[in-house]
Amino acid sequence: MEESAGWGGVVEGEEQLAKEAHRIGYPLILKAAAGGGGRGMRVVKSNQDLLAAYQTARSEAQQAFGTPDVYIERFLEHPRHIEIQVLGDQHGEVIHLGERECTIQRRHQKLVEESPSPVLDAKRRKELGAKVTRALEKIGYTNAGTVEFLMDEDGAIYFIEMNTRIQVEHPVTEFVTGVDLVKAQIRVAAGEKIEDAAGKIHFSGHSIECRINAEDPETFVPSAGRITTFQAPGGTGVRVDSAGYSGALIPPYYDSLVAKLIVKGRDRAEAIGRMKRALEMFVIEGIKTSIPLQRRIIADPDFASGKFDTHFIEKLVNTNGK
Repeated sequence: MEESAGWGGVVEGEEQLAKEAHRIGYPLILKAAAGGGGRGMRVVKSNQDLLAAYQTARSEAQQAFGTPDVYIERFLEHPRHIEIQVLGDQHGEVIHLGERECTIQRRHQKLVEESPSPVLDAKRRKELGAKVTRALEKIGYTNAGTVEFLMDEDGAIYFIEMNTRIQVEHPVTEFVTGVDLVKAQIRVAAGEKIEDAAGKIHFSGHSIECRINAEDPETFVPSAGRITTFQAPGGTGVRVDSAGYSGALIPPYYDSLVAKLIVKGRDRAEAIGRMKRALEMFVIEGIKTSIPLQRRIIADPDFASGKFDTHFIEKLVNTNGK
């Protein structure tokens, strides 16, 4: 989720900070070693701002994650966020279940995810998947997991982190592979082989997920309160994951995610069309939600063409005069 590349490491003291910054070059990024999601993160574009950013990042890291340790890495200005879903069993086998495109983000939080990525061809997908599975087999990885990367404007891919758990966006992978990842994760934890837990992987179609958050779609201010109407879309190729219902109370204390709307089509164009219809059908009243913003994202020509980076939301909001 962080817009950085894997060049650098944990910084121990201001002397090492200065040396690493000189070696890596600007722009660079400082980020909490023990966390993510944008907390304990600072982008530094010049030497004059380095020390202040370092001290702020350490303070935020300590408050959020209980340790002040921070990484220093090269900053990519216009990256795409691509991740590989994996599954490893206790018998030494690791497989990948394709990639997810997670570039549409706001403040390092994903808003729209899809599989497969519109920028990876079959050859690149096979190469990246093979590298990931080889690496995880060497360390004896077991469980479901996600290996995350950033891709720069020239197509170079850099490792940023691994999440050793089920991701929010896992349903798009389930749609294009037919594998119930939660069930498969439990089965490999019980000692089953991947071939029994997940079966043979067959990729088909295209899937998109929109996160429906309880927040103002224009100001992004959280919107707590009671849902008075909750009418979810349905039909062929449409899935809604939510605990929401008419009368449900959305408290201000937790993550703002109310529902995940996931669709599948024969190809990306059909998936986009299906998502447009599903978003029009989705009715949540009593609180404000990100549904209007999601409609704008899906209808945007740059999204349709697959030409976007992690600054897509900023450009969309500015274009609409917000």
